[in-house]
Amino acid sequence: MAEMTNEQQTAARGARKSRTGLVVSDKMEKTVVVAIERRVAHPVYGKMVTRTKRLKAHDEENSAKVGDTVRIVETRPLSKDKRWRVVEIMQRAR
Repeated sequence: MAEMTNEQQTAARGARKSRTGLVVSDKMEKTVVVAIERRVAHPVYGKMVTRTKRLKAHDEENSAKVGDTVRIVETRPLSKDKRWRVVEIMQRAR
């Protein structure tokens, strides 16, 4: 098997998953819970159904609050449940 070049490793690392979601909890230190919603067709009836996934994300400055819309990016495991990191706060809660 051929080894990956440095450029290929950088490109692979740069291909991290990114999601946008709503902060639903900020009660932990340096951690927020982000709800990611996606719409999928029901396998039998075809009706669009909303699926929600709750992900824990690292927030270094504790700046995200409940109701904020944030962009999170995949990262190495930071704890048992935390594999995401807050990149930016796109919209503040009103």
